[in-house]
Amino acid sequence: MFEKLKKCGDEFKAFAMRGNVIDMAVGIIIGAAFGKIVDSLVNDIIMPPLGWMMGKVDFAKLVFAIPTGNEGEFVNINYGIFINTIISFVLVAFSVFLLIKGLNKMQQEKKEEEAQAPTTKECPHCFSSIDIRATKCPNCTADING
Repeated sequence: MFEKLKKCGDEFKAFAMRGNVIDMAVGIIIGAAFGKIVDSLVNDIIMPPLGWMMGKVDFAKLVFAIPTGNEGEFVNINYGIFINTIISFVLVAFSVFLLIKGLNKMQQEKKEEEAQAPTTKECPHCFSSIDIRATKCPNCTADING
């Protein structure tokens, strides 16, 4: 029983210490922090002036009250908070879009650089085209230095 538990623990440790799992964990932590920053941006910077321009509306306090039938009891639908959440989502999604677009552009440039890199060179002795990695010419058998 203890051997099975130890084996399971070792397997989990091997899984958790793989590079991509650690990278994913770091990404999740940074994403959560980024989400809090965007929420603050929306709630503290974007929405107050927007509410002011719309007639001093506090979006966080916008509710639709539905009477329950009992005297003085209501069910509140907090659509103002929902509007804030939608704006936060759009900002996060747009930021992720820009990040991925930038990464794709960098990867494309790297692929283009690799594609443009020469794959052949000329033998200085017989002037035939040979693989760039060759250290000996296959045509004249001369030693090639760099």
